[in-house]
Amino acid sequence: MKRSELVFGLLRIAVDAVTVFVALLLAWWLRMHNIDLIPWAQLLEPAKTMPDLTYYIRSFLIPTVIVFLIIAASLKLYLMRITLSFFREEAIIILTTIVWVGMIMGWFFFVQKQLFYSRILLIHATFFVAGFVTLGHVFLMLAQRALLKKGIGVRTVLSLGKLPLSLYIEQYIKRDPRYRYIGHRSQYSASLLEFDEHEIDLILQTDPSSSEETNSLIDFCRSNQIGYAFLPPVLTDVPHLLSFHRFGSVPILKFQPTPLDGWGSIFKRAMDTICALIALIMLSPLFLIIAIVIKLDSRGPVFYKSRRMGRRKQFIAVIKFRSMVKNADELKEDLEEQSHRNDGPLFKIKNDPRITKFGKFLRRFSLDELPQLINVLYGELSLVGPRPHLPEEVAKYTDFQHRVFAIKPGITGLAQISGRSNLTFNEEVRLDLQYIEEWSPWMDLWILWRTIGVVLKGDGAD
Repeated sequence: MKRSELVFGLLRIAVDAVTVFVALLLAWWLRMHNIDLIPWAQLLEPAKTMPDLTYYIRSFLIPTVIVFLIIAASLKLYLMRITLSFFREEAIIILTTIVWVGMIMGWFFFVQKQLFYSRILLIHATFFVAGFVTLGHVFLMLAQRALLKKGIGVRTVLSLGKLPLSLYIEQYIKRDPRYRYIGHRSQYSASLLEFDEHEIDLILQTDPSSSEETNSLIDFCRSNQIGYAFLPPVLTDVPHLLSFHRFGSVPILKFQPTPLDGWGSIFKRAMDTICALIALIMLSPLFLIIAIVIKLDSRGPVFYKSRRMGRRKQFIAVIKFRSMVKNADELKEDLEEQSHRNDGPLFKIKNDPRITKFGKFLRRFSLDELPQLINVLYGELSLVGPRPHLPEEVAKYTDFQHRVFAIKPGITGLAQISGRSNLTFNEEVRLDLQYIEEWSPWMDLWILWRTIGVVLKGDGAD
């Protein structure tokens, strides 16, 4: 640990203690002199239960300052490290203040069996504490950055390994004022300490393994008090899906295929159910009209069930309004050679002769897809996700393309708003994987909004 990190770590505690003390003292002084910074507070009577200064400091101010520091420490505000992220620290400061105020109110109400001395004093104190502590941390951040620019507290980094350091990481280290990158070595040697006139603080290995050379390097770092780090040999293209966990006391690096695991899947399922139910109720008159026109246009059932593969390659029956002739599946084998999609396993024919007159209209505006809201309600599909494909098409997938089965397929998706059937199959898969790896509720809402415009224009419709 750099000496400057230790100093600033201790300074944060000292500065917070002083700023909280001053904030509480100022709040008491304002209330004692009946100076209220809150407009509506002037309508209240002067506080009659305010303690004198000596009692206030001894029985309330000092204990609550200590409580604030304990809460902040438990929320990891005082880690011994260089801090450059203002927003992260500010979030912890606000959370600490909220918990601190809650504990004060709880202590007086449940233990002292009385209300706090003054509500106005507590409101003033809350804002003063959050503001003063923030100002103190901003001052310390600026001081740290000034010292870093002068080279004080900077960590010297050396990369090592048969693989070169990636350009992205090298540029990141060079931009970050906390580090000084001194170069790369392809082989380990005991003379690493003589690589630069500066003392090495961190060795970053680019190709770690359980080999004797790696173990020797780790022993070297431990013996010379040098930090050791390694780059994961796989999955570096999706760092946001990697997380640190432990099996007992053993650390592991865990990969989650999608952010949809956990609460994400619960939120998505709830949104799917509510939206599908509302849409089915509102669109029921349109369903009836479409059903009547389909029966008048051609022979056959109103709905068509297509056997597709859903999440984890489970078979699902996707419901659609029938847009083709009754025996369309039987005619498909005779039309295989006419498919204009030779870039992948999908079967598509321009001006498909099996499509009915009304079916062309349904497909142009994707109205044939509306019954899939029933699949969404049943939990077989999602509103947004990769499109489900036929089993015979899936049988031709490459290993890479099988990643799309990590989540439920959807009625619309990133590929559908980016070109629909005008995309090549590889482009469609790339967009589906991007959605799977970068999912968020806002992305779903954005895709649904974009879908409306794409459907109305009829671009890329089958």
